[in-house]
Amino acid sequence: MGYNYYDTPDGQDCFKKLWFTTKIAGVTGLAISAVDVKIHSHTQGFYPTAARFVHFTFPFIGIAAAFTATTCMLTNLRHKDDKLNYFLGGCAAGSVFGAWRKSVVAGVVASAFFGVAAFVKKSSLEEGWELAPEPKLRTFGSVFSSRHDYTLTKPPPKLWKTQEE
Repeated sequence: MGYNYYDTPDGQDCFKKLWFTTKIAGVTGLAISAVDVKIHSHTQGFYPTAARFVHFTFPFIGIAAAFTATTCMLTNLRHKDDKLNYFLGGCAAGSVFGAWRKSVVAGVVASAFFGVAAFVKKSSLEEGWELAPEPKLRTFGSVFSSRHDYTLTKPPPKLWKTQEE
């Protein structure tokens, strides 16, 4: 279908990975910006609305780019594909968050949070377990659902008699 971040090993196809992550971050930033403009800030006019979209979308793209570029660069510089690269990539993403919020405390907290989250993600990839497994899709109410009996109990016995008996 399309490219996925984990289609190639870390340290390879850095620009494809950068495009993949920034594309997702850009769409997420646009969605959050739309919610902010409509529900929270209630901006009036083109320029204030565009400024709110820029205020959210560009930092999201920067956070994703910082993580991706840092992990790819560290993998190539250290010649190791390990959890430290992901942790430091998360710290770089957190520092971009702190710069966006103009707060050192927010940057340190976000660096710790993103670093630990990236460390856990890399652990899950290396050890083969899923952090949040996808739920099994169960469909009810389809065209063919009348052919299946989804009741929990059996129906009571039919004790009535017809007139012909």
